[in-house]
Amino acid sequence: MTASNVSLATAQRIDDFRRLGRMQAGSLIISVFGDAVLPRGGRLWLGSLIALLEPLGLNERLVRTSVFRLVKDEWLTTQAVGRRSDYLLTAAGRRRFEEAARQIYAAQAPAWDRRWRLVLVVGELDVRARERLRRALFWQGFGDLRAGCFIHPSADLRQVFDALTTDGMGDTLPALMPLLAANPHLGASANDSDLVRRAWNLDALAAGYQAFVQRYRPLWDEWRVPARRPRDPALAWQARLLLIHDYRRLLLRDPELPEVLLPADWPGQQARALCRDLYRCLLEPSERFLDGALRLASGEVPTATPLLQERFQPVDPLAVPV
Repeated sequence: MTASNVSLATAQRIDDFRRLGRMQAGSLIISVFGDAVLPRGGRLWLGSLIALLEPLGLNERLVRTSVFRLVKDEWLTTQAVGRRSDYLLTAAGRRRFEEAARQIYAAQAPAWDRRWRLVLVVGELDVRARERLRRALFWQGFGDLRAGCFIHPSADLRQVFDALTTDGMGDTLPALMPLLAANPHLGASANDSDLVRRAWNLDALAAGYQAFVQRYRPLWDEWRVPARRPRDPALAWQARLLLIHDYRRLLLRDPELPEVLLPADWPGQQARALCRDLYRCLLEPSERFLDGALRLASGEVPTATPLLQERFQPVDPLAVPV
């Protein structure tokens, strides 16, 4: 079997992406910075980014427009180097991706300490402020029990409040009360299951994970046997980017519930394993490609850090956030 015909699924996935009618270029650029640029110092020359994304159907004008919008939205910032400029994740942008990275690159779902994290609205907030708070907590995985009560099984409440402050919502903090509610049962109880049903609708998320597995399993079949892998490292990079981009978009809607609180045969577990295994297969050839493709405004090649090798490593099951 030749390299040309073992890359059919990978090439098909890339072609499908290129044919998308509406492309969220800004979201894809954030995936590039979080997955490839952050482990190499967190900065990149715009010309290098343009060349990196052109094979995926993003032209120079679209990339420039999207980058400028990300600067305006305070995801990215710029730093001049002579006549050129490097782009970097802002402190807020870095924090947002690092929070997501804890989910994206975890080898397994976290253990549960059987304590619920609650955020209660105990002060006066107008309708607009309440909606803004609801959306902010939704993106951090919180379920809404109504009546001003938001719930999560494992969120770090300190980081939650820090994130609200970073996102310009510090003035709402006096109206909020963080609480921990202990569960005396060794496992999940009927009350826990009822809370999950009330706070989250998992059906759409389950369908998304099933579609992810269906989309990327053929790529796993191409890359899992070293002797049969496609030989083009550019394909490895493009497949890696789309893999992480699609998985990250699912995780943005995932409350990261511990396994004991999830329905039986939850497809998110299969999606996590598939993403982990395929990513590890794609990592070495894609990094070889990035060594030749990434440049700083100075012309230097940004070098990789050990952060890459830490991804998808088993986590300490006792390291549960408070």
